[in-house]
Amino acid sequence: MDEHLTKAVASLAIAMIVAIVARRFKLPYTVGLVIVGAVMTFTRPDFGPHLTHDFIFDLILPPLLFEAALTLSWRELLRDSVPLLTLAGLGTVVSAAAVAFACVTLLHWPAPSALVFGALIAATDPVAIIAMFKDNGVKGRLRLLVESESLLNDGAAAVLFVMALAWAEGHGAGQGAGEIVLTLGRIVLGGVAIGALVGGAAILIAMGTTEHLIEVALTTIAAFGSFLFAEHFHFSGVLACVTAGLMMGNLGLLREENRSYLSERGREFVHSFWEYAAFLANSMVFLMIGVDVASTPFAEYGFALIFAVIGIVLAARALTVYPLSAPFLPSRWRISFGEQHVLWWGGLRGALGLALALSLPDELPMRDVIVVATFGVVAFSIVVQGLTMPFLLRAVGVLKGR
Repeated sequence: MDEHLTKAVASLAIAMIVAIVARRFKLPYTVGLVIVGAVMTFTRPDFGPHLTHDFIFDLILPPLLFEAALTLSWRELLRDSVPLLTLAGLGTVVSAAAVAFACVTLLHWPAPSALVFGALIAATDPVAIIAMFKDNGVKGRLRLLVESESLLNDGAAAVLFVMALAWAEGHGAGQGAGEIVLTLGRIVLGGVAIGALVGGAAILIAMGTTEHLIEVALTTIAAFGSFLFAEHFHFSGVLACVTAGLMMGNLGLLREENRSYLSERGREFVHSFWEYAAFLANSMVFLMIGVDVASTPFAEYGFALIFAVIGIVLAARALTVYPLSAPFLPSRWRISFGEQHVLWWGGLRGALGLALALSLPDELPMRDVIVVATFGVVAFSIVVQGLTMPFLLRAVGVLKGR
């Protein structure tokens, strides 16, 4: 226990030093954490804790998803709901199918393994993209599009992964189209319903108090409770947590003070608390990604494979963004070509994809290859795409004068 606590405290101390240096030199904080984590592992192999599926799902995703959803206005979401649902819903299916098809035809993977990998790597991680946008001060509709699409995409990818894994293991082989639709509906609607119930219950209880500590405790219960409760019943924990966050944010933080269920002090404290919780979770997960990337045996599987998979994933993301955005060009939902470029290159992969990969059963064909390929895509995504994103934002005019 002492050893684990020592490693956790040491990791947090290093993360804070990286944060200070990154802010001073105006570098992406998350990229710095990954690089430092990798360097520390090379110099000291036993440095830091390692990522596991349970650690990411139980401790990392709830605060990150909840904090992101807490500040999203559902008026703005409804305004852009058509392109968002198209990109996050149909786009996730297109991306997963394109990756699976390419892995089967070009890399000669078995179809079940390729489909599972396509589903898990389709998740564009809001953890990475939101942190990067905050670092660069990106606001407005573009930030809403990218953040919202990432959050909704995560929910869609997590649901698709469950279906793909069931089929790969033979549990869903005999299901017809109607049964598949019903299963998808149960996972999605069940997650949304639990998120709404937990969020609504927390709001009702919070209305009976003006104690800011109790108010923030109730948001914490809602964030973790909705996620864990939904996962327990095999619904979407991601969608449950996002739903609870949207409810509590729009009826509390984003509402007029005299109509909010939160007290004045509670509003300030809830906002600050979740900013800190997300910062802490970000710091730990990206440092741990660097640790695990450095210890991943890429050479054993061949760097040609890793680069091929990275190319496939980028191409699949392009097939998702550009064709699906084209129909909206002449409409009020127009997504400009510059915004499309940001959506494509900003489709970073991170914690959720890794959690899904680490949860794969040992008996799945090519399980180890999928895990290594996922780490390779995530490392490229965070370091290369993360470092070059500010240049793209300047090129499309988002960071003028920065």
